[in-house]
Amino acid sequence: MIVVHAGEVAYPAALSLQESIAERVRFEPDRPRLILLRHPPVFTLGKFGDRKNILDAHGIPVHRVDRGGDVTYHGPGQVVGYPIVSLRAFRIGVRVFVHRIERALIRTLSTFGVEARRREDCIGVWTGRGKIASIGLRVDRGVTRHGFALQVKSEPEPYTYINPCGMPGCRMTSVEEEGGGAPEETLLRKEIVAQFMAQFHLSTCREIPLPEAEKYFEKV
Repeated sequence: MIVVHAGEVAYPAALSLQESIAERVRFEPDRPRLILLRHPPVFTLGKFGDRKNILDAHGIPVHRVDRGGDVTYHGPGQVVGYPIVSLRAFRIGVRVFVHRIERALIRTLSTFGVEARRREDCIGVWTGRGKIASIGLRVDRGVTRHGFALQVKSEPEPYTYINPCGMPGCRMTSVEEEGGGAPEETLLRKEIVAQFMAQFHLSTCREIPLPEAEKYFEKV
């Protein structure tokens, strides 16, 4: 697996990068990619999401995208992950892929003292207080795009501007709010990578650190 540790990336730029990397994965199906980054504040609305679930964007940009799901928020308090994987190479379907992402995040959170779980009725990761990670995907010619957003630091206000995931009254929570503090991002990313490796039974990993990420993206 190739893991790219980017910093803060504008959402439109991240979309273009995913499309380019997905093409690479189609030619190298046995080398999945995982991009870890942050976004400036932005709302994204899934392909069939209801615009009415954006109550008032308050000037935050809104992007209609081709993933599943409804509206979600991205901001600097999150770690966002885009696993770009050939499902055919791993011989798995979308449901299994989603469950593996959920388990990777649940086990990551456990490492930082946060008890979380998945729910049968709603994709994502949940605690007793609310939703802590959102997941939305697009599969095109067997390769995944988009991914997950793990809320690390508390950013409650933007979520009052929307019905998160199209669910009025859906409460969002964070690692910080759950008592895990705000873990050092390097350690958090390290654990996410380890759990993804375990879930996809991968034994080798090439990590591209932040200073080299921009050069890597230029070559894609």
